[in-house]
Amino acid sequence: MPILYVVRHAQSEANALNLLAGQKDYPLTAQGHDDARHIAERFCERYQPNRIICSPLLRTRQTAQPFADLLHKDIELDARIMEQNMGRFSGMTYAEAEADPNYQPDRSARWHWIPVGGGESYEMMAARTHAFLTDLLDVKGEILVVTHSVAMRLLRANIEHTLPVYPSITAANGEIWRVELSSLAHPNPIEPLDFGYMHHHRS
Repeated sequence: MPILYVVRHAQSEANALNLLAGQKDYPLTAQGHDDARHIAERFCERYQPNRIICSPLLRTRQTAQPFADLLHKDIELDARIMEQNMGRFSGMTYAEAEADPNYQPDRSARWHWIPVGGGESYEMMAARTHAFLTDLLDVKGEILVVTHSVAMRLLRANIEHTLPVYPSITAANGEIWRVELSSLAHPNPIEPLDFGYMHHHRS
């Protein structure tokens, strides 16, 4: 049974510009780099996970790097914890997206909604995040998982065994959860960890 520490990436340029990043590659802002370093320093004073698994997108890799430097661990990439593919809405401002009749602004109604232009629904994301967690069930030790706001929403729904119901509230940049992952057949309690430097952005 692994212990997971699930963290959302620090502030990205898309966050700062109020953009729907999706799977487009945006780097961290200067503030995001500072926050990632401070969070990693405080986290690693208390916790020493033996693996780091990260979304392949730049903003998560840049967030994971200070942890990897302090823990002397390699960063393992896993596309199953990438952010939602937002199709043609990727890179739009929220105002631009919400002006499009094909956009679904209601977070609670996105289970079957597939963004036009090759996007993916929350149901599709739930399947890939479930597969990711399933592969970790028999792993021993502590694992840092660096991912994104929508991916965290679907990871949480899998961990708490609530699907197709999922949280509507997004994790803040730099927010970290701790969970002992014993099973995906019943709820696992999630413990929020407070290391400060968190910034809330829509997604």
